[in-house]
Amino acid sequence: MDVLAVLDEAVAALKAPLGEDDRAQGWTDDLRREVQEEISVDRSALRRHGPDTARHLRPRFDEWLEHEGVRPGRLRALVIDVQRTLLEARTTT
Repeated sequence: MDVLAVLDEAVAALKAPLGEDDRAQGWTDDLRREVQEEISVDRSALRRHGPDTARHLRPRFDEWLEHEGVRPGRLRALVIDVQRTLLEARTTT
């Protein structure tokens, strides 16, 4: 899947209000907004400067979510997929 498509999907999901399941998994409105903004910055950098920019991105969403106590679920899976995709893009550019 295209890197930007994965980031677009995650940003769209993170812009939507949290559901009860999301909150039960440890998401807060502030955390959702912060993660969405971080992914948006990465997405903008890739759009402006091209795929080679991926080499300079250092996604650490897994550590961030672990530190915040977010448990597995829909949003965590999307965010971890963003991290995996960005890391893969680093090695293919």
